[in-house]
Amino acid sequence: MHFFLDRLESPIGTILLVTDGAALRALDFLDFEPRMRRLFKLHYGPQPLLENPENLGIKRSLIAYFSGDLSSLDNLIVRTEGTAFQQRVWAQLREIRAGTTITYGELAKRIGRPGASRAVGLANGSNPIAIVVPCHRVIGSTGALTGYGGGIERKRWLLQHEAAHT
Repeated sequence: MHFFLDRLESPIGTILLVTDGAALRALDFLDFEPRMRRLFKLHYGPQPLLENPENLGIKRSLIAYFSGDLSSLDNLIVRTEGTAFQQRVWAQLREIRAGTTITYGELAKRIGRPGASRAVGLANGSNPIAIVVPCHRVIGSTGALTGYGGGIERKRWLLQHEAAHT
């Protein structure tokens, strides 16, 4: 299998896209490229990331999202490597409607593990596909914007963007 790396300029910085030609495997920000590459190697081994500017469908969907069409990401195909628990958390993240937020505790309840807020937080923080698998929609129990792999300012921007377009 081959993996392809592409870039997209966005209102919140340069986005890195990793695909397998059919599915999105990773989405991160240029300023976090070393982390993205380290996690990619952890999950996929020493696979090279080939330069590929041909992810037009994914790019079009992201451009539409940033232009206000929040549903444009709903049908993107994603494939991730992770534990069964992480997979459940990441799948549930895609069920959170744009313009809404939930707490880590609520997310834990939704996957049938009401006492696992901390584990859910760790899985949420390990999400390899930012924005499309919307981990930014999970907040602390007090309503505080807690950690986000791309930085709290990006999380704030994404939540404000979604609120403005729902």
